[in-house]
Amino acid sequence: MSIHEHVAVARQRLRDASVSPRESELSARLLAEHVLGWTTERFLTDAHGPEPDGFAAAYEGLVARRAAREPLPYIVGLREFWGLPLEVSPDVLIPRPETELIVEAVIDLYPDRAAPLSVADVCTGSGCLAVAIATERPAAAIRASDISEAALVVARRNAARLGVADRIRFEHADLLDGIDGPFDLIVANPPYVRDRDRPGLQPEVKNEPAVALFSGPDGLDAMARLVNQAPFRMRSGAHLIFEFGCGQDVEVERLVAAAAALTLVEIRRDLQGIARTMITRRRP
Repeated sequence: MSIHEHVAVARQRLRDASVSPRESELSARLLAEHVLGWTTERFLTDAHGPEPDGFAAAYEGLVARRAAREPLPYIVGLREFWGLPLEVSPDVLIPRPETELIVEAVIDLYPDRAAPLSVADVCTGSGCLAVAIATERPAAAIRASDISEAALVVARRNAARLGVADRIRFEHADLLDGIDGPFDLIVANPPYVRDRDRPGLQPEVKNEPAVALFSGPDGLDAMARLVNQAPFRMRSGAHLIFEFGCGQDVEVERLVAAAAALTLVEIRRDLQGIARTMITRRRP
């Protein structure tokens, strides 16, 4: 059997396991590339050739895990975020493309790459935001917190591997508890899934850490606490930028409106037009 034929069989196996056609196509190919150590370009060129020794056993094992609805990034141990290859594991939330909206906002609001910038990254998880901001803003000093010690282990490895560990201080904390400011910028991707939505989540999402997903009956518990804490750690004119869930924009606007020290600057939408990112500023 050629590599291409084996991937076709795996693709159908994943579809039979209720993985979507698009995800089945992507997973079957990427798992093959992972086992082979090939780039996509080489796969497209050479996959019609015969399987190398040992490929079938290794590949079938990974396909079986994916058919059991284990997330692809956890299987390969990697997820790209902002063009950066980040290590991921079941200890951290898998970075999503919509979270890159926060990085885009930071770049827009702080255009000078050489300017000093004091940043707090709350609920850092894999460290994706802290690492991306440190990469884009070389003069930034970042304190990144998470309630999960296991997540911080992964985040520290990402910062070290990508060469920014000297500018990120990782701390074990629940949101901003014990984190003193003042900061020029606070960013966060807090948990925002409603507790009652747990049964309806995709099997892959259920594999991700619950502490990074769920936040009370309306999904707003962590965000409400963050909005209350943040102004006391922000300089005048500093920004708080955070992600929220699909359909939560009205409730989140109310949270910000109730915070006397914050003013709404902008709500940004993802490529599907869904409101996902709140940008606020500390009043003088």
